[in-house]
Amino acid sequence: MALIAGCDEVGRGCIAGPVVAAVVVIEDDFHVAGLADSKKLSPERRERLAAAITTKALAWAIGRAEASEIDRINILQASLLAMRRAFDALPVKPDLALVDGNRYPEFPCPGEAIVGGDARVPAISAASILAKVFRDREMGILDSLHPGYELGLHKGYPTAIHISRLRELGPSPGHRQSFGPVKRINAPAIRLTSFKLQRNVDGTFGNQSGGTETG
Repeated sequence: MALIAGCDEVGRGCIAGPVVAAVVVIEDDFHVAGLADSKKLSPERRERLAAAITTKALAWAIGRAEASEIDRINILQASLLAMRRAFDALPVKPDLALVDGNRYPEFPCPGEAIVGGDARVPAISAASILAKVFRDREMGILDSLHPGYELGLHKGYPTAIHISRLRELGPSPGHRQSFGPVKRINAPAIRLTSFKLQRNVDGTFGNQSGGTETG
């Protein structure tokens, strides 16, 4: 009986928090009713499905890459790293791995990347749900560590309220400093200082503090 692993990640589009990956190893008789892409499920439904998945799967594991790692190696490489960490944490190794997306990580087994796999392949759907549930819980913890940003509400995605709080408070240690919205807030404002110029006798211009400019 072949052991099949499904793998997916959550959090690539966020500007705060880690990217989290899950790997779920299933057997041929694995069945959990209602599996779907985690993005299409309510939080309550995801929690119920996650409980069923962790009970019925042969094995599962979670991997993550922190915001600081994302800044250092970029979000694509950090996503692949989180997937490899999840795979390495498995207590059993699968015969085949199916990964959502178009890039196959360096797993030590045959496998395939499947675009849209989180909606079509049960093992990937299961991994998508676990990754989402675990990351949402993590964002709740970050919310308590860095209050004011509403991280538990928007989970680190660049919503209007998140950007507004980011502008008010500045980035926290949990924000991804290399991402555009955070970089723009981190960038020093360019302030133009106006000063009066007066023409000197020799034709140069000088400001009131005594400096000169030719022209």
